[in-house]
Amino acid sequence: MNWKSRMLGACAALAILTVGAMPASAADYPDKPVKVIVPFAAGGPTDVMARLIAQKLSEILKQQFYVENKPGAGGNIGMTQAARSTPDGYTILVASSSYTVNPSLYAKNPYDPYKDFAPITLAAASPNILVVNPKLPVKTTQELIDLVKKEPGKYNIANPGIGTTPMLAADLFKLALKLDAADVPFRGAAPAIQSTVAGQTMIAFTALPPTAPQVTGGNLRALAVTSAKRSPALPDVPTLGELGIKDQVSETMQGVLAPGGTPKAIVDKLHEAIVKVMAMDDVKKRCAQLGFDPVANTPAEFAAYIKDDVEKWAKVIKDAGIEKIK
Repeated sequence: MNWKSRMLGACAALAILTVGAMPASAADYPDKPVKVIVPFAAGGPTDVMARLIAQKLSEILKQQFYVENKPGAGGNIGMTQAARSTPDGYTILVASSSYTVNPSLYAKNPYDPYKDFAPITLAAASPNILVVNPKLPVKTTQELIDLVKKEPGKYNIANPGIGTTPMLAADLFKLALKLDAADVPFRGAAPAIQSTVAGQTMIAFTALPPTAPQVTGGNLRALAVTSAKRSPALPDVPTLGELGIKDQVSETMQGVLAPGGTPKAIVDKLHEAIVKVMAMDDVKKRCAQLGFDPVANTPAEFAAYIKDDVEKWAKVIKDAGIEKIK
């Protein structure tokens, strides 16, 4: 065999190996089960949303999508594992707003929100909500502002934890209005809500889904939501924007992402399927029950959303003097 024959043979062998190492085409994808990483414990809003999406994707794409919970470090453990997974479409991530907050909150964040992931879609989002104990003598946001300004330093504002969007929404609110009220971070939404219902903290910023039942049940008084438009879950509660308090939009997202480098054809196929999922009547009904509004935007729109959110929370964390987690 001459050198030309040996060279052709080597090239052919390399081509076979390369083809064998490539991920399946979008036409064949998925041809085995797909792992859906949730960077939080089972039972929370992100877990519930991920399981709903996974169930429907299994039906649409005729292959099992299964949830694996990887909680810890404010979501960083699960998000880092997803970032380091093979970018072949067989591992995806369902993340909340910690994805856009943590890069500014942690001194050494272990993932890059732009380079380490391929955005698929913002599946759904939920506003934060400003509530008070009904015994507090205020019925409107303006009355609350006047009360806190009249007695600076007297009132505390409960939230679900350091770095959560409800805490940052509270800081954004205080910065805009120059309010002197201390943050009281709890370990989750439930104890923050319970504290406010009990009157131990009279004011709270929390995510809407776990708070709405306490509002409708009369245990808390809702003053405003932080979304751009009113929430169908509490249609009588105005937005802060409606009340003339500008640049206060904040929400808890439920975003779907793949490891960076996942083929565009597979990202597009997942996006197309999730758009179908979020348009289903039973999914929309379940989202309404959970306090989420379906979004299902494009990968490009979601990438722009991520950039805006990272920059917004970086500024709030800096301006509020929140110490970075080491």
